[in-house]
Amino acid sequence: MQYDFAAGEILLINKPLDWTSFDVVKKVRNTIRVKKVGHAGTLDPLATGLLILCTGKYTKRIDEIQGQEKEYTGVIRLGEITPSYDRETEVTETRDISHLSEADVKGAAESFVGTIEQVPPIYSAVQINGKRAYDLARKGKEVELKSRTVTISAFDITSIDGPEVTFRVVCSKGTYIRSLAHDLGQNLGVGAHLSKLERTRIGEYKLEDALTIEDIIEIRKKQLEEANEGNS
Repeated sequence: MQYDFAAGEILLINKPLDWTSFDVVKKVRNTIRVKKVGHAGTLDPLATGLLILCTGKYTKRIDEIQGQEKEYTGVIRLGEITPSYDRETEVTETRDISHLSEADVKGAAESFVGTIEQVPPIYSAVQINGKRAYDLARKGKEVELKSRTVTISAFDITSIDGPEVTFRVVCSKGTYIRSLAHDLGQNLGVGAHLSKLERTRIGEYKLEDALTIEDIIEIRKKQLEEANEGNS
């Protein structure tokens, strides 16, 4: 496949663990030597999976792509609460989960399917008076966020192994899976946090069709080699 990054491409990238979405944009921008590069929907550093980058003329489609339905898989750990609702912060409270049955967990998950009100995590990029909520939270300042309306089309529990609950979620733009994990724990009365997350789909775009950062580097290397051969 031939890529014309400068004119415009929609790039499906498999975001590595611990990279921010901007880390990926910066790496790709520097690799392909195109200034006009943006992502269509952020992923937390501790999440992996599908990150869509638009270059050139396709940056105009970022809002359209960002607004599409998203699908995730991951693992929720029951009985352990963290301030960030994921592994970014240490566990501050543990609770007994021995009384919970598989039916309890699946029933609680089903109760979130539909249009719901959800409060974003305080460790999120939501802006409060021009400042990111996570910056305030990391400084120990009190953060109060308003709820937002989101749609959960599916919240399937695919397996349960002790405190580890594997799931699949299909949801609307603006849904925080970390909040969903936390709220599931609250619903069950034992607390929970998100221990693993992978985005598998955005609208019609699927993770199985994504490139790695190494693929992008290799594609660009071949383009430069071909250009040099043509000039020689």
